[in-house]
Amino acid sequence: MTTSVIPQHPTTKFFLTTSSAAAAATVDDTTTPKNRPIFESFGKGVARDFGNRWPDYITTDWSDGANAQTLATIFFLFFACLAPAIGFGSLCDIATKGQMGAMEFVLSTSLSGILYALLSPQPIGIIGPTGPNLAFTVSLYGLAQSLQLPFLPLFCWTGLWTSGLLALGSLTSLSHVVQYLTRFTDEIFNVLLSVMFIFDGLTDIFGKTLGVPVSVCSATRSLLTILCSIFTFVSATILKGMIKTKYFTKRLRKQLSNFAPAIAVVAGSLLAKGLGNRKYDIALDSLNFPTTIQWKLVSLSALPNWARFGVALPSACLATLLMFLTQNITSRLNNNPNYKMSKGKRTSVLDGMHGDLLVLSGVTALSSLLGLPWMVGATTRSAAHVRSLLKISSDDEGSSSTTSIERTLEQRVSGLGIHLLMLLCMLRPTPRQWLGQVPLPVLSGILLYLGFTSLQGLDFWNRIQGLAKWDDTKTPYTTRFTIIQLIAVAALMKVTKSQYGVLSPLIVALLPLVRKFIVKRIVPETSLNILDPIEEGG
Repeated sequence: MTTSVIPQHPTTKFFLTTSSAAAAATVDDTTTPKNRPIFESFGKGVARDFGNRWPDYITTDWSDGANAQTLATIFFLFFACLAPAIGFGSLCDIATKGQMGAMEFVLSTSLSGILYALLSPQPIGIIGPTGPNLAFTVSLYGLAQSLQLPFLPLFCWTGLWTSGLLALGSLTSLSHVVQYLTRFTDEIFNVLLSVMFIFDGLTDIFGKTLGVPVSVCSATRSLLTILCSIFTFVSATILKGMIKTKYFTKRLRKQLSNFAPAIAVVAGSLLAKGLGNRKYDIALDSLNFPTTIQWKLVSLSALPNWARFGVALPSACLATLLMFLTQNITSRLNNNPNYKMSKGKRTSVLDGMHGDLLVLSGVTALSSLLGLPWMVGATTRSAAHVRSLLKISSDDEGSSSTTSIERTLEQRVSGLGIHLLMLLCMLRPTPRQWLGQVPLPVLSGILLYLGFTSLQGLDFWNRIQGLAKWDDTKTPYTTRFTIIQLIAVAALMKVTKSQYGVLSPLIVALLPLVRKFIVKRIVPETSLNILDPIEEGG
């Protein structure tokens, strides 16, 4: 595949070629069986998912993870998964007045991730904390306060009801409903989450440097914060693209590309330490990792009987919709046929979804009983996980560069390793001391890298960049379609960042109706079938 998207410097062109080849989050559902019924006989879909994966579980799911590329993925995703857990946990700690904080979020991320990597039929996905889940938890705390109910028992009962509803959905193959989604919804959802990562990264960088009283010390600290963040981001980007250059040997270029984010974290940390001058108090804040684990079982009897059904059950219906949509859209994007996954006897992007949802329901029940936050499919982190495991072949001969995806390293080692490492850091002091040397601006740079790379290769993102360019081949209908998607992303961003963030999954669920009743009136069907083929929805 020849790169034809917006010419880039050779060191960054890699992202466009590989991501375009992978069609990063735009799912081509041409392999999806048409007219698949929404419901199947009880347990049929789950049994199929686990049965198809079992032969790989006892063999190549482990041996395929014994390589340097998997090790590099573990180091990169460790930081990419840890930063949101601590960030969301710190916000939740404030909102719930200490009843659920960073310790609970990191512990839940690690335990849930370990169980998911061990048990799910499709372990390539990453589950973790998300913005909508955090918004729901905070809203549930506010509801508990207004009704004078204990928060953790209400949270636990809501989680148990949610777990039951998710299990019911998985056992009846309800995940088949995502076959009716199209690229229109996929791209909006993926760009939303990518932009949120970029927004959060920029907020961490510039939000803490602006508005600070001006002094030599504060100015130096602000400059060092920006420098370390940008240095980390640029370093990771350049090293990742090293595979497309002709520097060094082919083997060394490949390893530099695989370990790019991990090298960037180390380099950014060394830069901060080298430039920091404690005499003038300009050393940057470092990662504050939770140091204690508090095991506890929530008292189910502490919640009155009327609240178990009158409050927890209605709340669980909304939580189920939230987690069901997020999990299945993430799985749908992970199962992109262009990633060339083969394990589990794949015939459709729907493969593995029912089993994954059942595992998620069990993890949700366990987290609820322990008073830990719920984890769900983390779209941006999952996309980064898949991309880190792609086996790319490249041809650098001549003036053009071509790349193609050979396959994806489908295994359980990386997902297990990421979350075991996280748990190890909570249990042992030495890893915590090492993490304490990582400045927060370096993690902000990794968030920028994660968000930026998730955008590359998306048709939607390419069309956004093309809005400012004159192109004779671009039709006004393409512009209209792109603007509608931009409006949807902006609206979802506004809702997600507001006190009504818990409603964002409802808006995502309504996007197919927007396409059917609004977009089709603005964009002719012939153009719409090119921009968003209905066949992709299955």
